[in-house]
Amino acid sequence: MVKTAILVSGGGTNLQAIIDAHLFGEIKNCALAAVISSNPEAYALERAQHADIPSYVVDRSLFPNRETFTKALLEKLQDLEIDLAVYAGFNFILAPPFIEAYRNRVINIHPSLIPSFCGLGYYGLRTHEAVLAHGVKVTGATAHFATEIADDGPIILQKAISVLEDDTPNTLQRRVMEEAEWEILPRAISLFCEGRLEVDGRIVHIKEAAETDE
Repeated sequence: MVKTAILVSGGGTNLQAIIDAHLFGEIKNCALAAVISSNPEAYALERAQHADIPSYVVDRSLFPNRETFTKALLEKLQDLEIDLAVYAGFNFILAPPFIEAYRNRVINIHPSLIPSFCGLGYYGLRTHEAVLAHGVKVTGATAHFATEIADDGPIILQKAISVLEDDTPNTLQRRVMEEAEWEILPRAISLFCEGRLEVDGRIVHIKEAAETDE
């Protein structure tokens, strides 16, 4: 089983999607070993408690800079012997030593079709506001491996949805979550835990599932 930690900062809607998918057997070979929050008041911690997942807080406000926060978070993951880290509404770009230690073992979900509307400044409602301001007809979500550069890592999965004429940033955000993020993030986690992802530079190849005896 792949020991997996979910990193959160807020309400934990993507965390709940992961918990539900795991409960229904849609995430294979995965042990949800920890939920780690950068915010001690995050509702995601309650979701973890209800699901009987051990939860921890590495409070960003207690650290003077990104480097010391990264060091503390990395030490927590290593103490817990975590194999895979997943950003699920985690609001911080960590310092390079984190990615160096977990290269191609950190999955992020972003609410657009990368490389559009991504990178620094594109998060939360800001992403959907930009989508609507540009008048694009299709948006969606991307699950990718995190790197030192925001939203620039190898893409694992994407799902597109149509932008509706009467969409607002809030309605678009909700539909992207429900129709795209909550589907592809658990799927990406399962593919990793099944050992079906092969990274070749910027390209992620998805291997066929191994046949099992019935």
